[in-house]
Amino acid sequence: MRVSVIVPVLNESARIEETLCDVRDDADELIVVDGGSNDGTATIAAAAGATVVDGVRRGRASQMNAGADAASGDVLLFLHADTRLPQGWADAVRAALGDPRPAWGRFDVRLDDPSRLLGLVGAMMNLRSRATGICTGDQAIFVSREAWRAVVGFPAIDLMEDIALSRRLKRLAGRPASLRERAIVSARRWRSRGPLRTIVGMWWWRALYFLGASPAWLHRRYYGRDAGAPAAARRRPSPRSA
Repeated sequence: MRVSVIVPVLNESARIEETLCDVRDDADELIVVDGGSNDGTATIAAAAGATVVDGVRRGRASQMNAGADAASGDVLLFLHADTRLPQGWADAVRAALGDPRPAWGRFDVRLDDPSRLLGLVGAMMNLRSRATGICTGDQAIFVSREAWRAVVGFPAIDLMEDIALSRRLKRLAGRPASLRERAIVSARRWRSRGPLRTIVGMWWWRALYFLGASPAWLHRRYYGRDAGAPAAARRRPSPRSA
């Protein structure tokens, strides 16, 4: 069972090498999809051993779909540049999808901050995901090639694409494999805005999405004038993460 790791990036030169070095020895294929970086991210990724796909429309959904199109693995794992997978991640993924039922899954997460509050935030993210069967991109979603083809990839929307994909996969293939091995997620944006303010804001945006607000409208409202700015310049965490 060959596992392709797909990493969408935009101006991630500060952390992309570390992310790739963590996974390249266990990945059967490593693909970085660049959304137009101007800080040398693509060059660093290529030097770290990744296949770089560029010229793709900016946006995680478009980038991850392009990476999946370029991948040859039996399993696709979508990894954010600021998320680090646990040791033994590849064996855990293969074992999870070797079960007769699960066709997709995700990891538990831990925020890289020692505070009790952010420790609780990570625990609640895992509990919510396990209870609902809905996963976010921070949890390193992985999916079999067959299930991926059946749901036709990420929907072409500007925000909440991971939640929309989870809902499609859940309808098609049932609940995800919820691995207890923990991916380490950067807490830098939680610290910059404050945990409580961030939690309330994330649930507000998610509620609007579930009540029917369009992802394009949410994207404009959420990012405002910075909607076209590089990811490194945005200080808000994605509303998908709480």
